[in-house]
Amino acid sequence: MAVYKIMIVEDDPVIRTELKNMLRGNGYDAITVSDFSQTINEVREQSPHLILLDIRLPGKDGFSLCSEIRTFSDVPIVFVTGCNTDMDELNSIMLGGDAYITKPYNTAILLAKIASLLKRAYPTGNQEVIPYRNTLLHLESGRLEFHGRQIDLTKTELKILYYLYKNAGKICSRNDLIDFLWDNQLYADDNALSVNVNRIRDKLASIGLRDFIQTRHRQGYSI
Repeated sequence: MAVYKIMIVEDDPVIRTELKNMLRGNGYDAITVSDFSQTINEVREQSPHLILLDIRLPGKDGFSLCSEIRTFSDVPIVFVTGCNTDMDELNSIMLGGDAYITKPYNTAILLAKIASLLKRAYPTGNQEVIPYRNTLLHLESGRLEFHGRQIDLTKTELKILYYLYKNAGKICSRNDLIDFLWDNQLYADDNALSVNVNRIRDKLASIGLRDFIQTRHRQGYSI
């Protein structure tokens, strides 16, 4: 299962811990905001897949934060709040919120809403997605995602990463990779593999993912 990162913006430490434990217990990567003056910066830096947002917060309220986030991101936002008037819910929708859950919340309903929004925001359909070490390799679209940032891969680059992902934790020999990539055709030489791996590394570095592909001296590569 893909590991999605969910950011919790909640000032009540008891509820914040409860939400974090619940999410992690259900296979999500849960992160919290402690300095609410830095919430927007945290969203930009962390690139969460979904945000749980309270309305009553120190400094800017949840409505203001939601409105500001919508100027640069379409990340799903779920309001989890003690504010339970129709006007509050209407404001959340008008400002770009995707769901509105009132406290005390039903855990099963909240989890179901989160799963539904993630499925809608990051559709896979028949597209296979392979997760590994906080990355997602999207086979159909030919993209690799790391903390919300993506790179586009060529067909050869995608095949190299696919082979490494399917053999994660193992050393993949250069000869096996060449055979898989080019069916042992004579024009495919050892240098072509090196060039493609270096291009992949440059692309990975551009989204902050360094030393992901390890070179095993005289053996091959591994992740």
